[in-house]
Amino acid sequence: MPPRDVLQAMAIVLIWGVNFAVIKWGVHGVPPLLLGALRFGTLAAVAVWFVPRPALPWRWLILYALTVAVGQFGFLFSAIKFGMPAGLASVVLQAQVFFTLLLGRWLVREHWRREHGIALALALAGLALIGSAHGSGMSVTGFVLTLLAALSWGASNIVVRLIGAAGHRIEPVGLVVWSSLIPPLPFLLLSAWLEGVSADVDALRHFSLASLLVVLYLAFAASLLGYGLWSRLLSRYPANRVAPFSLLVPVIGLLTAWGLLGERLSALQAVGCVCLLAALLANTLASTRRR
Repeated sequence: MPPRDVLQAMAIVLIWGVNFAVIKWGVHGVPPLLLGALRFGTLAAVAVWFVPRPALPWRWLILYALTVAVGQFGFLFSAIKFGMPAGLASVVLQAQVFFTLLLGRWLVREHWRREHGIALALALAGLALIGSAHGSGMSVTGFVLTLLAALSWGASNIVVRLIGAAGHRIEPVGLVVWSSLIPPLPFLLLSAWLEGVSADVDALRHFSLASLLVVLYLAFAASLLGYGLWSRLLSRYPANRVAPFSLLVPVIGLLTAWGLLGERLSALQAVGCVCLLAALLANTLASTRRR
């Protein structure tokens, strides 16, 4: 991979790693479910005019949107609002890899290698250590919501596999952009129900420049630019040469949360993060060797 493409991969890692600190800034001024509606509504309002609609039935777009957008980001934004440190969220969210393994084995009868079992055991140990350290700057609610976000992301990965198995061509950018038409309504309804109409109206009435910048970053940098550049790399190189870069996302997430938000890990949380990152590395190596 030439230096230009390596730099592109590192730019994606940086965009996605900083994303967690940006989310924490965002939920300080906007209720998390309303923030989700604004993120996907802004992306859809602009990008659908420039990105062709993927040749998929609407049922697949709806199912993908409900899992990866409403599920993943609804839980993640709420988790960070309710006491999940942004840096830890960037690590725990990577449990989506192992939820994907479990759901794949259960729903589509995928086979595991021995290394996948080892990676899963390491991941469970890491999550247990992180979860046992609640109270050290982390709430139980935030931790559980982050796990639910990871489960939703894993479910969306299975949806993508089912789309491919049904014989449809997967266009990642088109899938992200056109599925973003769907989440705003569920997000707005959930926000009105759970966060309150008065809280939403108050947040919009006092909508600041900082909140606007957060929404623009989440919509266009983290979603459109990040997935667009990632898809370009995957179109040019084998997946096993591109995927290892994603291991750096939680590392950047931890570093930026420390540098920008002043977050610190307890000893148990640090050991748990090492176990989970080691599990991700083991799983990536197993997948690479299989390919």
